[in-house]
Amino acid sequence: MLRNIGSTWVLTLVTMPAFYVLTPFIIRTLGQEGYGTWTLITSLTGYIGLLAVGVPMASVRYLAQHVAEGDTGKVNTAIGSCAGLYLTFGGMALVAGAAISILFVTAYDIPSALQSEAHLAFALVVLQVGAGFIGLLPEGIMFAHHDFVLRNLVRLSGVLLRLCLTIGLLTLDASLIVMAIVQLACVIVDFLLSYILIRRRYPGIRISLADFDRGMARRILSFSVYVLLLNAGARLSFETDALVIGAFLGVEVIAFYSVANSLVIYFMDFVIAIASVVSPMATKLNTEDRLPQLQHIFLTWSKVALSLTIAAGLFLIVFGPAFIGWWIGPAFKEPSGQVLQILMISSLVFLPVRGVALPILMGLGKPRTPAFAFIAAGLLNVALSMLLARPLGLAGVALGTAIPNMLFASLVLVIACRELDIPLNTYLRYVVSRAALGAVPLFAVVGWSRLVFDIHSFAGLVGAGSAVMLLFLLTWAVFVYRNDPYVDLRTHMLRLRAWSRA
Repeated sequence: MLRNIGSTWVLTLVTMPAFYVLTPFIIRTLGQEGYGTWTLITSLTGYIGLLAVGVPMASVRYLAQHVAEGDTGKVNTAIGSCAGLYLTFGGMALVAGAAISILFVTAYDIPSALQSEAHLAFALVVLQVGAGFIGLLPEGIMFAHHDFVLRNLVRLSGVLLRLCLTIGLLTLDASLIVMAIVQLACVIVDFLLSYILIRRRYPGIRISLADFDRGMARRILSFSVYVLLLNAGARLSFETDALVIGAFLGVEVIAFYSVANSLVIYFMDFVIAIASVVSPMATKLNTEDRLPQLQHIFLTWSKVALSLTIAAGLFLIVFGPAFIGWWIGPAFKEPSGQVLQILMISSLVFLPVRGVALPILMGLGKPRTPAFAFIAAGLLNVALSMLLARPLGLAGVALGTAIPNMLFASLVLVIACRELDIPLNTYLRYVVSRAALGAVPLFAVVGWSRLVFDIHSFAGLVGAGSAVMLLFLLTWAVFVYRNDPYVDLRTHMLRLRAWSRA
């Protein structure tokens, strides 16, 4: 399990530097208005992805169940049924994109110099989203077989391809159309590579519409409706802010929020790497009636997720504004930095639940309450963001996201503990207590050093980040994980030492 999650972490660690290189490059190349318009396009078209009705996560659950049972016939039936559903939703996406394009043209004040290319770029992104539905199927097949390492290698090649194409093509032609073409090309390459690997790695597995089964499709859809609500809630929570800002504060302001939000989302992807492995594992253990092992995974990885979030929070809350000022430009330091701090503080509560508790509930087939809770949190986010946007500016939009996310996480945590027959105080005592105590002096020391040294340079930020990580590792080794009942840290350290000497 650690190998699979580790491969996803490696992917994220490669993706983040690519993101750090691309973001300032795109902002400089397209300009602040061009970048804001591109963010607006991706936010609007992102809602078309909801037409998938949660089939991707539902397919992984059913495929993982049939793979665990060793029933290749049912696996192929599930794959064929998903393929038929994906193609249907892809066609619906094109129709929905045409309707949303009317909103894009009429509701937002796109700069006149960008209007013609923005409309064509919008159409290309709609095509990419529609094609992306069927592109999700190979990933579901590989995840169901717990083949995360191979799948992540494919995704890694896509990250590198996107990096090279974006820099190369935007240098030749700085336009929104080029950005859309790059996105479409990456989806096509990802699907083709994954399909070739599936054909070679799983000889008995096939992707064929001849295996489509209405009964299986109905079962997938019955589960996926709840996943749809989860996806809609996530979209409302993290992708709607750009729409609110564009409507209430102006397109040119979107970039300030987007830079900070993107940092949080990329770190969220790092934590959610746990989710992609935990969910099918929960399905497998539940199918095999192995509750103690499932409880072990829940507590162990919840503590890992919280620890990772605290480690990132130490740096981003204290040094995040200075990092953004160095990374993007001095004008972004204050507005983007304030947004980053608000979102990161809420992530201390939200991310450990999103990364472990929620996917375990999905793997257990218990999506109903979390789904309705997430959609409620998303709607509350939109309402609060619209209410607070004008009086508080970008900070108000960030608060509109932070508050509902913390409420959602608290509810899902209680539900997960109940389903796994784990008392809430057991969770808080094991996962939270030592980590919280260890974090308090660390935040105090790091905050004090930030005030004293006033770090702004790249060398200073690297030094501060290294110091933060060293303090974190020492504290977690000698206090947080000392005599841990689930993680034998000493054994892991000895194995790492032996491996390093090999």
